[in-house]
Amino acid sequence: MPAYHSAFNEFSDAMQAGNMSILPIRTKIRGPAPLADPEQGDIIDETLDLFRANSLFRNFEIKGPADRLLIILILYISDCLAKIGSARTVPTQIEASKMLNTLSVDNFAIPGDAGFPLNAHYAPPQSRADAEYLRTYLTQVRQELAIRLVERLYADGTGKPSKWWMAFQKRRFMNRSLGS
Repeated sequence: MPAYHSAFNEFSDAMQAGNMSILPIRTKIRGPAPLADPEQGDIIDETLDLFRANSLFRNFEIKGPADRLLIILILYISDCLAKIGSARTVPTQIEASKMLNTLSVDNFAIPGDAGFPLNAHYAPPQSRADAEYLRTYLTQVRQELAIRLVERLYADGTGKPSKWWMAFQKRRFMNRSLGS
């Protein structure tokens, strides 16, 4: 059974930084990301929907530039779940939001940086301006992803993260981590 790939690979008019798509998202967070249609799903919804299924795979064939963004976001979700799972006490929804918001704005490696774990699969941005644009875009996407992830983790109203999500905190998609 093959891994699930992004439906946005066919989105031909998307901008690219390096060889990764810059896709529109639905967000209220300020940043450079193009705004998506509020009635349509975006890459963040797709990542949250595909995370648990794809995190079971050790290999992933990249079929387009949107898959590269999907990989980074899946690895970021893994880091978020690990961060919540490593807390001394089970965090409330507000505490988890604060933790993940801090994690999303922390300094992180982008393709082309020495500390980026998947440099073999990603082309570095062409210029310093492209690299800065990619960093701010990924920061905005990570912030929005953290908000939506917390909503899903605490959707049942018990005040504790869902065990069906937290079961994946030790799983490593492609045996990798962003190292956040």
